[in-house]
Amino acid sequence: MRKRDRDRAEALRFAGGPKPSLRDRAVALANERGVVRTRDLTNIGVPRCYLARMCEEGLLIRIGHGIYGAGHALQPR
Repeated sequence: MRKRDRDRAEALRFAGGPKPSLRDRAVALANERGVVRTRDLTNIGVPRCYLARMCEEGLLIRIGHGIYGAGHALQPR
């Protein structure tokens, strides 16, 4: 293992693990608020191009122009 990779793994271990992905952050915000706007998602760093992909995957539901809700793909099967 390279020193750079070893240092990165050690930093993650000290930081408490890896940061949540942008998708995880977007879904968590939608679950927390119920309804989110495009502006809310871009404020936390989620690019607008991700929103259509997340709707196709069922993570978000497009309610209206610039308004999204939490999808049902996260419920246990």
